[in-house]
Amino acid sequence: MVFMSGIFNSELDSILERTSRSFYLSLKELPKAIRPQISLLYMLARTSDTIADSEGRDVNLLEILESYNEFAQGSTKEPPEMNSLSELQSNKSEASLLRNIDRIVSKIEEFSKPDQAEIRRCLEVIINGQILDLQRFSSDDGSILALESDEELDDYAYRVAGSVGEFWTRMSLDHLFGFKEENKETELFEQGVRFGKALQMINILRDIPADLSLGRCYIPRNRLAENGLVPKDLLKTTNMDSFRTLYNEYLDLTDGYLISAIQYIEMIPHSQYRLRGACMLPVIIGKRTVSMLRGNNVLDSSNRIKIDRSEIKDVVKKVVLAVPFKGPSKKLLSV
Repeated sequence: MVFMSGIFNSELDSILERTSRSFYLSLKELPKAIRPQISLLYMLARTSDTIADSEGRDVNLLEILESYNEFAQGSTKEPPEMNSLSELQSNKSEASLLRNIDRIVSKIEEFSKPDQAEIRRCLEVIINGQILDLQRFSSDDGSILALESDEELDDYAYRVAGSVGEFWTRMSLDHLFGFKEENKETELFEQGVRFGKALQMINILRDIPADLSLGRCYIPRNRLAENGLVPKDLLKTTNMDSFRTLYNEYLDLTDGYLISAIQYIEMIPHSQYRLRGACMLPVIIGKRTVSMLRGNNVLDSSNRIKIDRSEIKDVVKKVVLAVPFKGPSKKLLSV
C-alpha cells in the first residue's frame, strides 16, 4: 500500500487482506493514485461494520459507533475504548482492526484536504446507515424485525454501498481522468451508485439466514405480506417455493444494477486498464453469484452460496489477461 510503510503498516496491510476477502483482489489492482484512499476507506468502514455486528451483554454499540464516528471525523482527539469490544470478536483480524483504531484513523491525515474531506464524508454516510440499522433492528424479545418497504431497502443499500460507488468515482475523476461533458460525469456517478448497490444486494440476498439469526430481515415486510409471508417464515427451508417469486424479483433488480456496473466500466477510458480490471472482478463474481442464487434454496443455512476460491483465481487470471485489450473485456463482462 502506498500509504503504508514500515513494520506496523505492513501489519495493517495484512489485516486489510484478511478482512476484505475477495474485495482485496480489486484493491490490489487499483492504480496507485487512488489505491491508498479506497483501501483506507474500506478499513475504516470495515471497522465500523465490526462494531455494529458485535454481540455481547452490556455493550452499547450505538454509543461506541457514534464515538468512533466523532473520532474519525476529527471532532475529538480521544479514540473510543475498544479493548473490551475487541475481546468479543471471534475473528482475530476484526479484533485487530478495533485494537488499531487510532493508528488506522490517523492515516486520514496523510492525504490532501479534499481527499480527507471525501473519505470522512463517505464514512459518515456509511456509519449513519449502520446506526440506523442498529436502531431499526433493536429488539429485547428476540423477535425478527424487518424493513418496512423497498424505499427503506434502497436507502440502506445507498448508505452502506452506493455511497462507496460515489467515493470511488470521485477519486477516479480527481486523480485519474476526466470528462469534458458534465453530463457524462453525472452519469458516471449515477452508475457508480448502482454499482455499489448491486454488491450490497448480493450480500443481502445471499445472507438471509445469517441476518435472520441476528433478528434482522432485509426483505421488506410489506413485500413479504403481498406474497402471504411474514419474516419468521423465512426461517423454514420448506418455504422457498413460496418465497421464490419475490426473491427472483430482487435478483432481477440486482441484475439491473449489475448492468449499470458494466456500463460504468465501459465509460472508463480504456487507457485506465488497471481501474477497469479492478471494477471487472466484483462484477464478474457478482454475476456468477446471482446465477447460483437463482438455482438454490437460499433459506438453507447449511448451504451458503459463494464462489469457490479456485473459480475466483480463474476469474482473476482471465481479467488480468483481458484488460489490456478492447475485445476480450466485453466478453468477460457478458459471462
